[in-house]
Amino acid sequence: MAERFDERFGAWLSVSAQRRAVRAALCNAFPVGSDLIELGGGTGDDASWLAARGRRVLLTDPSPTMARIAEGKLRPLGMPAPIVVPAERLESLADEREQSREPLLDGAFSNFAGLNCVVDLSPVGRALGRMIKPGGRALLVIFGTCPPGEWIVQLAKGDRRAAFRRASRGDVPARLQGREFVVRYHRAEDISRAMAPWFRLVRRRGIGVFVPPSAAEPAISRHPALLNVLERIDRVVSRPLAIFGDHILYELERTETR
Repeated sequence: MAERFDERFGAWLSVSAQRRAVRAALCNAFPVGSDLIELGGGTGDDASWLAARGRRVLLTDPSPTMARIAEGKLRPLGMPAPIVVPAERLESLADEREQSREPLLDGAFSNFAGLNCVVDLSPVGRALGRMIKPGGRALLVIFGTCPPGEWIVQLAKGDRRAAFRRASRGDVPARLQGREFVVRYHRAEDISRAMAPWFRLVRRRGIGVFVPPSAAEPAISRHPALLNVLERIDRVVSRPLAIFGDHILYELERTETR
């Protein structure tokens, strides 16, 4: 999907609204001048947006085509070339950085549920623990497991199975563009356990509590005024109603653990 990814998702207003919420959190967590690593950065939209605002971003993604497209956006901004590596094997990158005595990073982020394609997050926690300095942050945007918006949209389509699939535990079969794979719907306790002892959970916020999920597209994009209202509501309720987000942003802090 890489070649058509931006064209397909870039025009969807619900995705743009959720992305704005994530970017506001990223700017709040990572001041100008921060050195960051992105996991599953795709075509580089978030990395290039942050780079244009004074952050330095090393993008990683398992797809060579995604990385190539991202490089076209990042190179003019003076960013390092993206690295093709899946999150499951991020420790190989940590090895390389330690051997070359690269400085520790200020933080990490992953947007829009790329880590839901990772069955075991423990290697991710270990790798980031080796690359991020104590006090640094990791902002991970994971699918919510209790999303009323998804229930409503999928039930309206008559697809009960899709409506409640996020309640499933273990490997959940998925299919995209004729390719089969599995996803995991990680809970807060799963993430905390996998990232410990290198990270502790600081807070979480809902991304898309009232803003509909992408499953509502392209129909919902025909109602921009409604989406604007729902986006404003989300700014108020994102923390107290975090559990109901289409996605949940988990903010973790790097501990002093060696």
